[in-house]
Amino acid sequence: MSHVIVGYDGTSDSERALRWAAEEARLRRLPLTVCHVWRWPYPISHIDYEGEAIVRRMGEHLLDQGVALARELAPGVDVRKRLEKGNVHAVLVHRGRDADLIVIGSHAPDEMPVGSAALRVPARAERPVVVVRSAATRNGLVVVGVDGSAGADAALALGFEEAALRGWRLRAVYGCWEPGAARGGDLSLFGDEDKLRHVCGAVLERAVAPWLVKYPRVQATTSLVLKSPREALFEAAEDATLTVVGARGAGAVERLSLGATSDALLKHAPCTVAITPNPAG
Repeated sequence: MSHVIVGYDGTSDSERALRWAAEEARLRRLPLTVCHVWRWPYPISHIDYEGEAIVRRMGEHLLDQGVALARELAPGVDVRKRLEKGNVHAVLVHRGRDADLIVIGSHAPDEMPVGSAALRVPARAERPVVVVRSAATRNGLVVVGVDGSAGADAALALGFEEAALRGWRLRAVYGCWEPGAARGGDLSLFGDEDKLRHVCGAVLERAVAPWLVKYPRVQATTSLVLKSPREALFEAAEDATLTVVGARGAGAVERLSLGATSDALLKHAPCTVAITPNPAG
């Protein structure tokens, strides 16, 4: 059954994620699952079952607090709770397989530790993941990274959906000044700036066109930037409330790791970031 799932651990980062997830569930008219993952913090050879029971009860209490807050934030939403033992990223990826969205909190830009759930969940999830950042602006702009790939089309789908649900504007950004970003990897385009603009501009307009038809009320613009995808999106993200990109761009080959652009945005972007999984095949 479709739902929105949010990871909650009682920190301020996860509370911001909970607030975002509650609003998503309200707007989408879906149940909200608040998930807390606990684990015994010591080596398995030192398990104390009484102590483990105490840790579990602490997790239950913390989860109940999160559920109470969610119900306060979205009184009309069916809020459910799930307490799990294990690794946070593995649990959220598994439990999020039937979710419309997986929502998790994030540290401030440049403070995200290696191995963080905010990096590992988007790399492995089969559903879109929203990583909520504390520094997010509230000016109501969704920025979507476009490169003509199927992954970018999935990002456009989520970006337009979010803009329509929230009444926000949308800007589709194509940073094409990088061989892997130009469709077909045609290096000759980089010797003729006008031709590059023409070819990549056509890719951008074709990518956006069907979504303009599906969401005619969304105020959408396009931006072709003669910079790398990463540079173009970082600049656009300065004005955004939400930036949406595919997990891996047109040139990516690794299926279990993020592309360079999505990885960099998760670590350093000033706003909330949504990562959409690349379509199978």
